[in-house]
Amino acid sequence: MKKQIRVLVVDDSLLFRGMLKKGLARNSDIDVVGEASDPYEARDKILSLEPDVMTLDIEMPHMDGVEFLKILLPQWEIPVIVSSSLENAENNARRAGAADFLLKPDRRRQTAIDEYMNEMARKIRKAYGERLVNDAQMTVADNQVIALGASTGGTEATKKIIRELPPDTPGMVVVQHMPPNFTQMYAEGMNRDCRMTVIEATNGAVIKRGQVLIAPGGDKHMEVKKSGHHYCVYLRDGEKVSGHSPSVDVLFYSMSRILPGKTSMGILLTGMGGDGAKGLLAMRQSGSHTIGQDEKTSVVYGMPKEAFDIGAVTRQVPLGSIAGMITQYFKKMR
Repeated sequence: MKKQIRVLVVDDSLLFRGMLKKGLARNSDIDVVGEASDPYEARDKILSLEPDVMTLDIEMPHMDGVEFLKILLPQWEIPVIVSSSLENAENNARRAGAADFLLKPDRRRQTAIDEYMNEMARKIRKAYGERLVNDAQMTVADNQVIALGASTGGTEATKKIIRELPPDTPGMVVVQHMPPNFTQMYAEGMNRDCRMTVIEATNGAVIKRGQVLIAPGGDKHMEVKKSGHHYCVYLRDGEKVSGHSPSVDVLFYSMSRILPGKTSMGILLTGMGGDGAKGLLAMRQSGSHTIGQDEKTSVVYGMPKEAFDIGAVTRQVPLGSIAGMITQYFKKMR
């Protein structure tokens, strides 16, 4: 049986959502799996329903559709068809990353509504087809992930490494022990200085080449999971592990389960205590390449020492050598 295209409809008008859902239901290959009245509800529905395509209005409460696109697309790879009654909205929507645009119909004319529904169904099929092609063309580098953990002294150490990495570096996931509300500013500061895109992670965000996801400070752990053709990060509640939440160990353990083998790398930097050491060992035992910062360049030689002592580290090197090692390692695998 041919797979139905799963569609999420996002519009603040209950009447329009109902009309669009009813119109699309005439197509046997399209299934409207959910609807949302604003971007915040849409975000939750994306995570729970995992739609293939989304339709999106521009004028909505709390946040307009263009701003939502700018936040959404760096996090989730989902084609979005913007539909609006504003004739001048198309350019802004496409600049924000919309896959397509369709002007809303005059609801007083049934022929206009029918034409709109046929065109929307066509655009949904086109967007979904392009998504399948993009998934099929994923390169090896898109399946490579670098996980990095750090604590005391790690904010500057992590920044030094990422600042030296080229923009096509495999996606990175980072747990840096920081208080709540600081990680967003930290990510924004690095994003201004680095060639890779650096953002604070959100639940379900896709790990992409050229992008760094920083775990939010607070009480949620960050794990890597597989979702379809992609690797994503998931934030979950939980007791502290190795004295921390988020915990480097939790991140590294998830990497060892989901990305065994040479396509992944684990890096443990300066920090007090032992968070990350056992997780890094699990990564090395599953075949990952692992790096520990050496004592001389560490502000606190606690976490990397613990990892080195239990045999979790493939290579122990000075901080200044790590970016070059990352680049050379993944260059050999292309």
